[in-house]
Parts: sequence; C-alpha cells; structure tokens
Amino acid sequence: MYSKEESLKIKKEFWVQFAETYPRKWLLYDTKIKDVTFKFYVDNKKAKVLLDIEPKEEEKRKIYFEKIESLKTILLDEYLPDAILERNHYLENGKIISRIWIEKLNVSLNNKNTWNEIFDFFSQTMTQFETFFFEYEDYIKDLETNT
Repeated sequence: MYSKEESLKIKKEFWVQFAETYPRKWLLYDTKIKDVTFKFYVDNKKAKVLLDIEPKEEEKRKIYFEKIESLKTILLDEYLPDAILERNHYLENGKIISRIWIEKLNVSLNNKNTWNEIFDFFSQTMTQFETFFFEYEDYIKDLETNT
C-alpha cells in the first residue's frame, strides 16, 4: 500500500508520461455541449475511456443519450465494438448521469509495466471515440432534431 504522497507522485508521473508519449490535444471538455465530456480514467484494476452526459436538466440528459443510443449500431460496428451504453449510471455521490464507456481490465496505475498498454488503449480508444463524435456532432448537438 502506498502513502497518500506516494500515490499522488505515481499519478502525476503516469499522466506526465502519457502526455509525453501521446502529445496531442484531446477533445475532453471541449465538446461544445455543456456538461457532455470525454474522460480518461485509471485505477489499480482497470482503465476506461468515458463519455459522460450530465446536464442538470434531466430532459437534456435523456435527449443527448438517446441521440447517441440511436447511433449505437454505427458506434459498435464502425468505431468501438466494446462500448457500453448506460442510460442511468449512478456516481458515488448519488448523482445520476448517462455514460458511454470502454474498459480495459487487468492493468494498474501502480504497475508501471502496464502503463504502455494503458497509454495505447487510451490513445486508440479516445481517437476512435472522438472520430465518432466529430462525425455525428451536428446531430448530437441539435436538440431540435429528435431521435
């Protein structure tokens, strides 16, 4: 078990090395849709690439999720075959969001031997996710066009 300081140092080293290995600007919070964000996640058991849909207005969250859900076949067949779509994902704080994610198991933030595997997973998966998003962003953003 690591101390809090050691854990923070490992996390910082991980993200710095990832940025050096894949020096590009990721879409992340710049989707141009309020409260719709891409995220990287890693812990001691898995790594994930996430698209979180969390507008405060329930109706907007529902619409954005349903738009992406209507593209599910395309998303799975052409971009990310292992994507999981979850309409109601419960965060630890009890908040309900919609989430689409891809997960890689048996990797660990604390095991430097798996870092390159995580970096490759992050890069390949996020690139595919961004490509999908850019291809369909006009449709996803347009709240007037129903699914």
